[in-house]
Amino acid sequence: MTAVDHPGAAACPGCLVGPDAGPAGRLRRAGAGAAGDVEEITLSLPAIHCAACISGVERGLAALPGVRDVRVNLTRKRATVQAAPGTDPADLAAHLTGLGFEALPLDAATLGAGESDARARDLLMRLGVAGFSMMNVMLLSVAVWSGATDATRDLFHWISAAIALPTIAFSAVPFFRSGWGAVSHGRLNMDVPISLAILLAAGMSLYETMSHGAHAYFDAALSLTFFLLGGRFLDQKMRSAARSAAAELAALESPVAVRIGEDGRTETVRRDQVAVGDLVLVRPGAAVPVDAVVETGESEVDRAILTGETDPVAVGPGATMRAGEVNLTGPLTLRATAVGKDTALHALADLVAVAEEARSRYNSLADRAARIYAPAVHLLALAGFAVWMWATGGDVRTALNVAVALLIITCPCALGLAVPAVSTVASGRLFRAGLLVKHATALERLAEVDTVIFDKTGTLTMGDPRLVGADELPPRALALAAALARGSAHPRSRAIAAAADAAQGLPAIALTGIREVPGHGVEGRWNGCRVRLGRAAWVGADGSGTCLSVEGEAPVAFAFEDRLRPGAMDLVLALKARGLPVILLSGDAEAPVAALARRLGIRQWHAAVLPEDKARIVAGTPGRVLMLGDGLNDTAALAAAHVSIAPASALEAARVAADVVLTARSLEPVAEALRIGTTARRRILQNFAIAAAYNAVSIPVAFAGLASPLAAAIAMSTSSILVSVNALRTR
Repeated sequence: MTAVDHPGAAACPGCLVGPDAGPAGRLRRAGAGAAGDVEEITLSLPAIHCAACISGVERGLAALPGVRDVRVNLTRKRATVQAAPGTDPADLAAHLTGLGFEALPLDAATLGAGESDARARDLLMRLGVAGFSMMNVMLLSVAVWSGATDATRDLFHWISAAIALPTIAFSAVPFFRSGWGAVSHGRLNMDVPISLAILLAAGMSLYETMSHGAHAYFDAALSLTFFLLGGRFLDQKMRSAARSAAAELAALESPVAVRIGEDGRTETVRRDQVAVGDLVLVRPGAAVPVDAVVETGESEVDRAILTGETDPVAVGPGATMRAGEVNLTGPLTLRATAVGKDTALHALADLVAVAEEARSRYNSLADRAARIYAPAVHLLALAGFAVWMWATGGDVRTALNVAVALLIITCPCALGLAVPAVSTVASGRLFRAGLLVKHATALERLAEVDTVIFDKTGTLTMGDPRLVGADELPPRALALAAALARGSAHPRSRAIAAAADAAQGLPAIALTGIREVPGHGVEGRWNGCRVRLGRAAWVGADGSGTCLSVEGEAPVAFAFEDRLRPGAMDLVLALKARGLPVILLSGDAEAPVAALARRLGIRQWHAAVLPEDKARIVAGTPGRVLMLGDGLNDTAALAAAHVSIAPASALEAARVAADVVLTARSLEPVAEALRIGTTARRRILQNFAIAAAYNAVSIPVAFAGLASPLAAAIAMSTSSILVSVNALRTR
């Protein structure tokens, strides 16, 4: 597969899949050794999506001097580069951007926390050990159930103990640790009765074995541990995808800066070495490392990362710049006004952290059930022990058997599976529809949504301007504009060039002296005449927008529009049919926002809003808000919403902040997400009802002494299977 025939080839020109593009996405330059000092640089690659992209990024970086090793992770959309000390991450990112791969330097140290999925791997290992031991002990139990007596029965019991006790000591650690943490702080949680049930079942079994008793319940203790670990693992897998968006935001700050000394010499320093008042050089293609004002130079700046504005903004001396903005066309000398934690980008990260903390306090259905369930289980077991001690005249053995049976039969295994089993099935269905659910409680919160808020650029629209009415323009004007546009990386220039490539019968145009004027446009000479493409005032036209002028002729205006994302209209109509209010927020100017709102029939909209304004509007909207956004300027709002969705094309920080990632190109699956969220909540409630009905029948039986711990374990397993089968109906 080449760049010509793989999907999205336009986004990664020139990338080929060769023999070096393996599954791990790793390429080592020939002759590059591992010895010597190296610097690890992390780059975000939000637009890569296939093996061809991996190969193109690796080859592009490996060709640069000083680069010794490149690893690309397609899942995390990151490149880790081993390079010579002093290598500027901005240069690597600019090189990849020039090759057609959007790239941003990330601060690897900032990303260090919270990236490991070690907890899920640990649970899986403990689950595997518990499952293996449970099957072996059950095989030994078959012999006892079949009538083995005396020395043979005791031997099987001792072998079972030798397998079960070390396994419980290892596999049940998550429950013991959590339960002890709760008890030591004077409270109860679900893991307290779980731990008691496991310990008492194992302890009673060991006592029966040592006393040559007829029954031991090691298989019950192991099956209890296995089923509960299964539910805990499913729950952890749902949570593991949700990493801290605040850390991702902080990592987007440029890790280095080019500082200008008093003697005029430049040096590359770490971002934290820049002080307020220092002069900083920002070259074209580099991100601004600090908040600053422009001292000298003119350029155009891409502020989409912070404001969502579709068009670059012209800046000159005295203009205010913020960390995270990208310089596009001309070198700028800036004087730092805020650094480190005082920058606007860092303030946005603080907003996200506060919003995430508030959202993490959401009480899931399982949490609310646990508050009632945990103390009730203890009281029942204690009551059973007391009643049978009284009824048997102090027979501790019988009373403990009843108490253990009550703890096992009421053990919240079905309750522990009720939510993760449904979440896993529903998440699988949504993934097939084009939605990746990241957060454990996202489905429950989707079912509660009563207001929907959209970002505009990149969410409802594609964020890619398109030339309108190209077939109505004079062919010579379009050909001239395209010849000039090919000398610029401006989004509108690319749109003009694309329209000219698609047109038929355009005259051949040969220009000389093409140059880009930062903040204004592109100019050149044709047949001895000066031609310009750029801002209306610069080319001598009235009004605003983009115009073409040929010396001695009237200017020609070019109109652009941002294309709607597929399914946008259908989604808005579906939301209205459900009776959900729809609000549009955008950092764009009022005119394009108003036009899109009219086009989609959205009555409530806000234009030119800053990131903190978006978060404030979301937080202040009555009810439970679903927020859809894609940019850095949407991240705080995504984190502040009751539940949030970001497209896969969104900036990584936005994808991390969101609860759900839209992997499909169309917005239509969002309506499906709301419907499945409602269905999933219904199935969870049904699972709670199954668990309650099971307890209503089994508790009196166990309390009456009619169920041994083994029978209790079988009943508990049956309820878990019923819950899992009901969860499968979510499909």
